[in-house]
Amino acid sequence: MIDAHLHLWDLDRVAYPWLTESLGPIHRTFSMEEAEPQFTQAGIDRVVLVQAANSDEDSRAMFAVAAESERVGGVVAWIDLLDPARAERQLDVWAEHPSFVGVRHLIHDEPDPDWLGRPHVHESLALLADRELAFDVVGVLPRHLEHALTLADELPGLHLVIDHLGTPPVGADETEPWRSLMSELGARPNTFVKLSGLTTLGPSGRATAVDLQPFVDHVMEAFGAARILYGGDWPVSTLAGSYRETLAVSDELLTGLSESQRRSVFGDSAATAYRMS
Repeated sequence: MIDAHLHLWDLDRVAYPWLTESLGPIHRTFSMEEAEPQFTQAGIDRVVLVQAANSDEDSRAMFAVAAESERVGGVVAWIDLLDPARAERQLDVWAEHPSFVGVRHLIHDEPDPDWLGRPHVHESLALLADRELAFDVVGVLPRHLEHALTLADELPGLHLVIDHLGTPPVGADETEPWRSLMSELGARPNTFVKLSGLTTLGPSGRATAVDLQPFVDHVMEAFGAARILYGGDWPVSTLAGSYRETLAVSDELLTGLSESQRRSVFGDSAATAYRMS
């Protein structure tokens, strides 16, 4: 089993501008030592560490953990996508780490909803495609997903991984344009989507399997199990429940799947998306 979306942060070593005291219980350091027993209990074999700050310091901290933990199967780091020359230098440095599998930028924190459509960003993402690296998309706004569609068509060699099911409108009366955009993304063979970050959605911030089932069913139809990755989104997920509770919700959402489909969601899809051996 692979958890394709794990965050770690050390507030004494790395700055996380978004991680303020207003976030209460997650405004503290979260280490691999704290996570390990929960993974063992849940039967998780490998994890993918995902960046939580647009900085070299955060990436270096993740690579340091990966060097010490056999459980880390991959690291999704950060590079400066606005500066292709610098991005290429960073890619050369990160490539020295065997755990390096992809890149992410906190596009949802950018004031410009069209940030992902900037020419320099496309130029930098082409470098990822050339190196067979994935790009995680934090698709919070419809515009983010629209730009992901453009990227999927312009860079067919780039694996695009849509985080958190593309942030479905849980609890809203209208499911468009999310529904149509996810259908279009699913039609592109180089796109993947994470079953992650869902329990903290909705007006209450504690979404149940009943709340989430229609959205998961739609994505399952659009992408198929072979392009859906399970991700626990720990420790953000702890705002809604424990690691085991988060995993239990995912289990419930996937009740109707065959054994081979479950193997895809809980492991094989992550290995494919991130080209992990």
